[in-house]
Amino acid sequence: MKHLKHPLPESPASATPPARLGYRMPAEWEPHEATWVTWPHNTTDWPGKFAPIPWVYADIIRRLSRSENVRILNRNADEQERAIRMLNKAGANTAMVEFHRAGTNRSWTRDYAPVFLVRGNRECQSSDGQSQLALTKWKFNGWAKYADHILDNKAGEVIARFAACPVWKPAGGAPIKRAVLEAGSFDVNGQGLLITTEECLLSKVQQRNPGFSRHDIEGLFAGHLGIKKVIWLRQGIAGDDTHDHVDDLARFTDASTIVLALEDDPSEINYEPLRENLALLKQARDLQGQPLRIVTLPMPQPVVFEGQRLPASYANFYIANGMVLVPTFNDPNDRIALQILSELFPNRKVTGIHCLDLVLGLGTLHCMTMQQPAITIAKSNTGNLNRNRHR
Repeated sequence: MKHLKHPLPESPASATPPARLGYRMPAEWEPHEATWVTWPHNTTDWPGKFAPIPWVYADIIRRLSRSENVRILNRNADEQERAIRMLNKAGANTAMVEFHRAGTNRSWTRDYAPVFLVRGNRECQSSDGQSQLALTKWKFNGWAKYADHILDNKAGEVIARFAACPVWKPAGGAPIKRAVLEAGSFDVNGQGLLITTEECLLSKVQQRNPGFSRHDIEGLFAGHLGIKKVIWLRQGIAGDDTHDHVDDLARFTDASTIVLALEDDPSEINYEPLRENLALLKQARDLQGQPLRIVTLPMPQPVVFEGQRLPASYANFYIANGMVLVPTFNDPNDRIALQILSELFPNRKVTGIHCLDLVLGLGTLHCMTMQQPAITIAKSNTGNLNRNRHR
């Protein structure tokens, strides 16, 4: 195991933002080189139910390793050996699995991993010498709720060092300070549209960026993710510990289609907020001024454990190469959600993953993963690439 100790390069506030150099955040359905996950270890996230969680991860990794690399953050050699034994028992393609050493607080990789960007034709290096892969490393502060987040923030830097590509550390506000952002709080279509929620990014509850205005946040999205238009929804779903991440609520499934979680029971707490979001999406327009296609997903029956409402939602699916993994909850609506998503992803295998245990940790499939987009290795430049793998 190689340990990378050199510091992550800082990007000064005056540096040219990546979007001005032609970088953008690709959509999740664009080709992946790898999926990053963190091997689970924090038993307090799954009180009384931790034992099955590593096996859930092993099954997810088994499926992902059929079509792309899986890069696993792990804390030490003993944890890695346990993970390898479980992956072998689960039938994972271990030739596609890599391990990377990093201390972590929790396993919700989506929110502390860097956000990868691509440029132009995705060749590793273009004619002007610019890398076609880059990333933004946003600050992670434990969802402005948990003090034990320092290791997670540093783990994101381990991923950034391994990627060996240009890094931006976004900053904004007045006075200028590092911007806090979790990738679960937004979703993109890869062509300049982004959806998020006001309650997560603008509310003073679990406030990530005190002093940042809506204009400041939209400016960061534009400069560092290549976003041309932001669609603001209101609230997320009940039980969301992050204070209303959009990836439990609404997701792009292609450049002009959004699936939205919708509750049919008027007595349910989610009923009115989700209908308000539906009305907002019906008013939204794409970059050409055209209406978006809105498809609704049912909500499962409320999932409660020891009196705590959990954020169970079919919208927390993960799009990988050739497949879509969808959380299921032993609910009659499982099959309806799978059918809807199968129709939206006709060229991918849509598979349900049992998540009644996983959701006790207050997240499921999208929360635990982060995609690294694929690039083409130009033959003339292969000698300059860091191709080391740590298995």
